[in-house]
Amino acid sequence: MVNRKELDPDQSPQAAYGVYLRRMRDERGWTQDDLSMRTGYSSAHISAVEIGRRPPTPRFSASTDKAFGTGDKFERQARAVRNTAILEGFPEYVGYEGRAVEIRLYEIGIIPGLLQTPEYARVLADSSVRRGAITPEQADERVSFLAERQSALVRPQPPMMFVIIDESCIRRPVGGTVVMEAQLARLVEFAALPNTLLQIAPYEIGERRTFDLPVNLLTLPDRSVVCYAESQAQGHLDRESISVMPMLTAYHQLQAEALSQTASVAMINQLRKGTP
Repeated sequence: MVNRKELDPDQSPQAAYGVYLRRMRDERGWTQDDLSMRTGYSSAHISAVEIGRRPPTPRFSASTDKAFGTGDKFERQARAVRNTAILEGFPEYVGYEGRAVEIRLYEIGIIPGLLQTPEYARVLADSSVRRGAITPEQADERVSFLAERQSALVRPQPPMMFVIIDESCIRRPVGGTVVMEAQLARLVEFAALPNTLLQIAPYEIGERRTFDLPVNLLTLPDRSVVCYAESQAQGHLDRESISVMPMLTAYHQLQAEALSQTASVAMINQLRKGTP
């Protein structure tokens, strides 16, 4: 088609939404006028969403899901578009995360999102609202978005997950005794799964800790590796092997310094019993 603007779905959640909308329409052989008749939105409005000029609203997405018979897929994608509390680069990372064959995580201070209980995640989100960092609506979307990420990993062939957490993750109280006990129990359950490895990087490794910030490394089906790291205010996704491979090496070095899974689970259980 002449002068048809093509979006890169990895550019942003809004671009991914537009690409998905156009693909679903093309697969059915519908014009924008055809979709307009089925949704009640003008063809100009649909065109603006497809090329990323207009963000999708919840009402538009519900109408589109109904027209295509896609359940709530468009509504879920729209939530990612609206969630401006997500750091730059993270939505693109999540797209890779959902199809990774291996996931390697390192976290400092808080339990990694993929291992958080709903209650633990809610406490963190509500705390951000009280600080004025995000709105209550964004907090709801953040918790919902996390649940979607977790559910995406429940599949017939789940990824192998290697998780190293700094000792501060289990020592830092979040949400009180009940929330923390359930969260620590979740870590023990995670460690017992056949496709997981959980290790704690204890305080005593000192300067031998290879990362000062959280790091996520994904191995994709083609065996390529992508890395995502973030600071307090910015996230960065890296797909260049020349910079990703040293991160993978550093991760392996940290695994060598961290406690074994058996020792890590023992430390968690000691903490659950109130033993230092």
